[in-house]
Amino acid sequence: MLIRKLTEMKEIVAADSTRLRELLHPERDYPFSGRYSLAFASLPPGRASTRHRLKSDEVYYVLSGSGRMHIDNGSAEIGVGDAVDIPPGAEQWLENTGNTDLNFLCIVDPAWRAEDETVIE
Repeated sequence: MLIRKLTEMKEIVAADSTRLRELLHPERDYPFSGRYSLAFASLPPGRASTRHRLKSDEVYYVLSGSGRMHIDNGSAEIGVGDAVDIPPGAEQWLENTGNTDLNFLCIVDPAWRAEDETVIE
């Protein structure tokens, strides 16, 4: 049985400038056999993630806070309980428009790899 506790996961600053704690990844966790990776991400009030692209499909699921999601030429307000599908290769970034941390889960399929992410300057 594999159980990951968020409070025990090391926090990093990801390439897109979000604070991230990776919960599950098939290349690092045994006996996890999924194709996807799962991470908890957080973006402070007034901040935005860096524009980037992934080769993989990605889903954000908002746990708390509110923001504006940008995907290619579109944008929309998002909040608690929203799931956002981000197609492979789409230019994306997220703004925290609220007064509290914007906390969300990131599911990437196939699993996130550094070489599959491009940061757009």
